Amino acid sequence: MRSIWNGAISFGLVSIPIKLVNATESRSISFRQIHLADGGRIRYRKVCELDEEEVTSAEIGKAYEDADGSMIPISDDDLAQLPLPTAKTIEIVGFVPEASIDPLQVGSAYYIAANGVPAAKPYTLLREALKRSEKVAIAKFALRGRERLGMVRVLGDVIALHGLLWPDEIRQPEGVAPETEVSIRDAELDLADALMDTLGEVELESLHDDYREAVEELIAAKAGGGELAVPEGAGERRGGKVLDLMAALESSVRAAKESRGEGAGGGDGDHAEVTHLPTGKKTAGAKKSASKTASKTASKAAAGKAAADKKTPAKKTAAKKTATGRTAAKKTAAKKTTAKKAPARKRSA
Repeated sequence: MRSIWNGAISFGLVSIPIKLVNATESRSISFRQIHLADGGRIRYRKVCELDEEEVTSAEIGKAYEDADGSMIPISDDDLAQLPLPTAKTIEIVGFVPEASIDPLQVGSAYYIAANGVPAAKPYTLLREALKRSEKVAIAKFALRGRERLGMVRVLGDVIALHGLLWPDEIRQPEGVAPETEVSIRDAELDLADALMDTLGEVELESLHDDYREAVEELIAAKAGGGELAVPEGAGERRGGKVLDLMAALESSVRAAKESRGEGAGGGDGDHAEVTHLPTGKKTAGAKKSASKTASKTASKAAAGKAAADKKTPAKKTAAKKTATGRTAAKKTAAKKTTAKKAPARKRSA
């Protein structure tokens, strides 16, 4: 890695020769402006607005524009004569817990490398001292012509420097929070908690820039003389006004579970956490118990009905056989009676 700044870290009376290296890099795809008619590239030229002549970089200096529009020239020599003790030194001014740093202040990140063999021991000393204190160092340093605020912390076996915004550079969030009074029910918070638990933690290393990949595929397709197949529904806006917050939360929990392969109805307990939430302040245990009791009662009722359905045809068959037997017996008795009466009629004749 190429260093962008050489200097030293001032740690009390200890001075550590170091060099700064960019810790991050931009992977975004950049585009050029072209003339749509012929594809020619559009370039910007630096032209003086007084004589309309193009000027070179060597002819360009700095100036501050006053409120009335007049220009006040400021040369590099003027800036070099200013008292800037941090011009070549990262000056540590104190140590604070890392949690006390507002994430809004954190800016660019750099690696601090020891510059030369003699710097190895004081570099390691500062690193191990920061580790043991479990704190970060607040420092002042100058980079690209201005003094900056920084946070020095340990990252593995190296020391990192994060540029910080000055406190007066953080804007107050006036008028940002909703001004309308809103009441949140416990049931809504329960669903929000369920959604957070379902989504769970995420490994940042597994995330990637889907848009950049899509742009790369588009460029490759066009370079090959073809067109990229656009998936159906691509480019459509998602979201909008939420009409039913509870329904939206329930749908979100179900969708999150399905994406993790858990299924929409993973059991009575899971189902009770997502749907049929009461508006009162019942506990989650009471809801699960009520759901399980209702499930057991429904199962017993269903089993009883099935058993009754099986017994009913048997009873009807037995009754049918009994009735058939009685009918046959009556017919047999009638035949016998007729046989006995016939000779009597003959003797009478």
